[in-house]
Amino acid sequence: MKKIAFVIALAIASLSSAQAQNGPAPGKQLRFVVGMGLTGGGDKLATAEYKHGGSVDVRAGGLIAFLGGVDYRFSQQFSMQGTVGFHVDQASAKNGDVTFKRFPIELLGYFHPTSNMRIGGGVRYVSSPKLSGSGFGSGIDRDFDSTVGAIVEGEYFFSPNIGLKLRFVKEEYKDSYTYWGQTYTNKTKGDHVGIFGNFYF
Repeated sequence: MKKIAFVIALAIASLSSAQAQNGPAPGKQLRFVVGMGLTGGGDKLATAEYKHGGSVDVRAGGLIAFLGGVDYRFSQQFSMQGTVGFHVDQASAKNGDVTFKRFPIELLGYFHPTSNMRIGGGVRYVSSPKLSGSGFGSGIDRDFDSTVGAIVEGEYFFSPNIGLKLRFVKEEYKDSYTYWGQTYTNKTKGDHVGIFGNFYF
């Protein structure tokens, strides 16, 4: 997982080093978008302790996210974007792993103050959030309810096809258990910040 995160970080850095050009062409325009990013934050769900020292936390707001969808430019100043993604945090070793995965669906609206920058926000529906483990992580399994969160973000375009996005997401996960005939609900904060590199085509 650390190797994957390092590769994504390098990819985002390479996007940032591109020559700044004009942003998306104004006027009505429907395009596809794919992206990947790194996120951090949220409550701790589990900790993996390693034999030779050190540990890794799996958090409700981490760590790696992938997305794909469509982006529509209504006018020179307004656009919207809809995506489906995969978001995962994981701690793994030879003797097992712990994984928190979920599938977010997002709908965002934007205002473009300049030709190469936009700010906006929207909603995020997270489907099938699940914490699971194997080996040393056996028995940690938790199935969370699907949830709806809010997003605020800004995106800078280095070219019509390449954007760098910074965001904040506020969301909460709930799961229930029964003890002595009583049902209890756990609440887990999934609030996080993220940086994404997007490619439009």
